[in-house]
Amino acid sequence: MLAFITTLRHPQNSVSYGRVEELLKATLISVAQQTSEDFVVIVVGNKKPDFQLPKHTHFIHVDFPPPAPPTGAKTAREPFVWDKGTKLGIGLIAAREFSPTHVMSFDADDFVHRSLATTVHSQPDHPGWVVHDGWMYSRARNSYVRQREFNRTCGTSFIIPFEAFGVPEQLSIAASQAQVAEAFGERLSAIMGAHRNAESWYRAHDRELEPFPYPAAVYHVDTGENHSGKTLASGIARPLNAAMQRDFGIPASRGLLSTLWAAFGPRAVVVQTIRPVRKILASLKSRSS
Repeated sequence: MLAFITTLRHPQNSVSYGRVEELLKATLISVAQQTSEDFVVIVVGNKKPDFQLPKHTHFIHVDFPPPAPPTGAKTAREPFVWDKGTKLGIGLIAAREFSPTHVMSFDADDFVHRSLATTVHSQPDHPGWVVHDGWMYSRARNSYVRQREFNRTCGTSFIIPFEAFGVPEQLSIAASQAQVAEAFGERLSAIMGAHRNAESWYRAHDRELEPFPYPAAVYHVDTGENHSGKTLASGIARPLNAAMQRDFGIPASRGLLSTLWAAFGPRAVVVQTIRPVRKILASLKSRSS
């Protein structure tokens, strides 16, 4: 069984918590469309979402304090890692009762491939995967690009055997942050609260991860709630297509302007809007002369 686990930021540390829940809802729909039923989804946060959770999904409430002053989505790295890592620890403790073979932690605004649970189910003894190859998607542009070194950019990038986390038997989901931090030790900051150097950490601890055999996840940017502030505001990109919608469950927008924006960015929309106006003005000028 594959356990998908995500954590929600404290409501105080968001631009709009309603927006956070809106993004989470789309993400959970993506996760829940797995082609195998052999999975569970665990969401850990300070506030239960105001929408009905999809199948296989469980919410775990924590009363952890806000990690930083109310400064919006971009908090300092250390408190961000602390909050995310300790909440993931609670999620791992909660997952224990489902006896998963593997765990995939995912960011609460990303999208995942519908075949992940099927792939894991077919290889229950696999030593673990890292997602090197994935996509970056902007809902604002309704477009996507290939993202190399995906695991260095996005946290939705590791599928790891459950036993590798060393989940302590003595802790329950009622554990404090301090208890979680002490129990998981260096794992908290190395592989639970952060992801950029996680592959090398696993290698240094005698776990060589295999590159996942297909693009497994989509890094969702331009949401207004990204801690990283990543954007796909300009440059050439691929308009969202039916295959991406099918494989990752990404909702789409429509219309000519959205297609132009998707492919080339805001400059294309401006150019395509100005050119017809220039032609009309030129025609009027020639008629009056």
